[in-house]
Amino acid sequence: MRFLAFAALPLLLAAAPIPAVPQQPLTIDRIFASPSLSGPTPRAVRLSPDGKLATLLKPRTDDRERYDLWAVDTTTGAERMLVDSKKVGSGAVLSEAEKMRRERARVGGTKGIVEYDWAPDGKSVLVPIDGDLYLAKLDGSVRRLTDTPQSEIDAHVSEGGRFVSFVRDQNLFAIDLASGRERQLTQEGGGTVTCGTAEFVAQEEMDRDTGTWWAPGDAHVAVECYDEAKLNTVTRAAIGADGTKTFDQRYPAAGTPNVTVSLSVTAADGSHRVKVDLGADPDIYVGRVDWSEDGRTLYVQRQSRDQKTLDMLAVDPATGAAKILFTERSKTWVNLNDDFRPLKDGSLIWGSARSGFLHLYRFADGKWTPLTHGDWSVEMNGQSAHTGLVGVDEASHRLFFLANKDDVLESQLYTIDYLHPGEPQRLTERGYWNEAVMDKAGTHMLVTRSSPSQPAQVYLADTAGKRIAWIEENRLDASHPYAPYLAAHRPVSYGTLTAADGSVLHYEMITPVLQPGQHYPVFFEHYGGPGAQQVKRSWMGPMPQYWVSKGWIYFQIDNRGSPNRGTAFENQIYHAMGSVEVEDQATAARWLQKQAYVDPAKIAISGWSYGGYMTLKMLEKAPPGLYAAGIAGAPVTKWELYDTHYTERYLGNPATDPKVYAGSDAMADAPKIATPMLLMHGLSDDNVVFENSAALINRLQETDTPFDMMLYVGQTHHIAGEGRQAHVQKTMERFLDEKVLHTTPVP
Repeated sequence: MRFLAFAALPLLLAAAPIPAVPQQPLTIDRIFASPSLSGPTPRAVRLSPDGKLATLLKPRTDDRERYDLWAVDTTTGAERMLVDSKKVGSGAVLSEAEKMRRERARVGGTKGIVEYDWAPDGKSVLVPIDGDLYLAKLDGSVRRLTDTPQSEIDAHVSEGGRFVSFVRDQNLFAIDLASGRERQLTQEGGGTVTCGTAEFVAQEEMDRDTGTWWAPGDAHVAVECYDEAKLNTVTRAAIGADGTKTFDQRYPAAGTPNVTVSLSVTAADGSHRVKVDLGADPDIYVGRVDWSEDGRTLYVQRQSRDQKTLDMLAVDPATGAAKILFTERSKTWVNLNDDFRPLKDGSLIWGSARSGFLHLYRFADGKWTPLTHGDWSVEMNGQSAHTGLVGVDEASHRLFFLANKDDVLESQLYTIDYLHPGEPQRLTERGYWNEAVMDKAGTHMLVTRSSPSQPAQVYLADTAGKRIAWIEENRLDASHPYAPYLAAHRPVSYGTLTAADGSVLHYEMITPVLQPGQHYPVFFEHYGGPGAQQVKRSWMGPMPQYWVSKGWIYFQIDNRGSPNRGTAFENQIYHAMGSVEVEDQATAARWLQKQAYVDPAKIAISGWSYGGYMTLKMLEKAPPGLYAAGIAGAPVTKWELYDTHYTERYLGNPATDPKVYAGSDAMADAPKIATPMLLMHGLSDDNVVFENSAALINRLQETDTPFDMMLYVGQTHHIAGEGRQAHVQKTMERFLDEKVLHTTPVP
């Protein structure tokens, strides 16, 4: 088997330990305590509309899960807290709808400020806290907009800046900021109908978290309403420490009905409402909704139920009449697309994988112009949506986008002239994984970057990529929380293996200081599912370093089916989940067993969510001795239990493709698991519902198949809280100590 031991680039070594800082051993308790060892890693980094301020959510040093809103002057670098989450807010208990929105956004368990929205005039910021809405002025004053026992969710400042809209009691409302008057814009919300926000699968699988879209100038607002009447109802038991609550949750499991979606356009006061023509087939997905620059056209991405067809509709907001501008088709599936931008000249920027790799195109006067090309991809970030297009400077007709043109392990920022496309110009430094946002005019950018030896940093740059100022340097100096652990920080090595079909598979590995003749156990972590690249030149956090400090080799590999490698690589899991990705992980395990420094009898595998599913399939298919133990966290065990949009994209419909589901499920072969296995799951998980693990537990028990188990009361798909997160890792360590290292577990 052909492989490269290391990547072409030199390894990125950690900064040398600082002499004045006493070095300490990493512990799980410290890793999950405050402040975060990764430093003040910000979230929701944005530029004000005029580019004068950078705003970001920063964790508190005394509570790593509570975030406040900070602002940095992009001219002077002066930093100040804009909204203190402990001084603003009622402390009210969040509604179930808001809790679920946070879970969909992967911020469940986070406290304080979790989202915000700049007013288009750049003079204020909309901040939802504890279910109410506040408008923060740049002078530090805060205006409370709502004070109700109900939660206001999905809040937005209108494009013209005159209104703030939100959803309350399943209807859309708007506040006139000048007068303070509140209007209810929809009336039909209630029961099974909700207006103004996104349905479950849109939030969870489609990377669309809203159902409200304001037109430029505030003349119109587009509103989604969805009806869950046809959805099957499942009873979800939220088992907590203080008792059990049951929720009758309408859940669109694979092969069952979806919500009925409608889209309408109304005036800002709720009058003159017209229904958008979404076509004759009601069983569709509304993927994306955008307005043209002049507000005269509403663009709607309509996706077929089987996800093999994506139509771009151009809608007349005055009548609701729609026409198809263009269509994307695939024999497998078409990924939803965020690489879309309507321009002032009437042309459109669009991302498409029609060439086999995701690239940017310009659509003008009914004709297509390729802007980028080659065997590389505009980056995909997210479970199902591509978000590589960062900004557009229409004054100089330049696009800014993230791509892996120079290295599949790096996300770099590039620019290109969309009127005269040539070779893309790279604006960011090699050796890092970059993300970026821009102001609306495309004049400045905020770049967030990290490397294997540098936690996330944020800097302001001009359109040439020149760094103007640090917004969050996060320097690894004596004051950094990670400084006492730098001496033990081990470098990451990268390499490739070859899959059975010849595909190149990229891996990353961290080893202890290897001693001649010594053999080391391997902590083999995996995800394996579509939509998430794991192996990249980015900060990995301290947990991999902890395993290495305990004498383990840490290892990950990206299998076929993962993104950013082209459709031929990604589409191999079509109607075949649990096949090629399991095979590729086994290829890596066999390679590890042949390395002189590896103990071939001590390779332990671990994964969560799709990774938990992978653990089960890997153990079921593995020959004796390939894996020493497996950890399955929150696994899907029966794909018939998972939601429509995700599952049917890859496996089809269980009613018409039952053999595909039977082959992909993890239930039938569960009794074949002869390797020690630890099952972990949150009892209130509403994403991979606990019924998945319950069915597996029953199957293993009825066949007298031994396994270990740890369940988390009141916890969802994301186990929240410093203590619980530490408990997860300590439970894993005790299991591996006993089953793999054969040592006495540490209490």
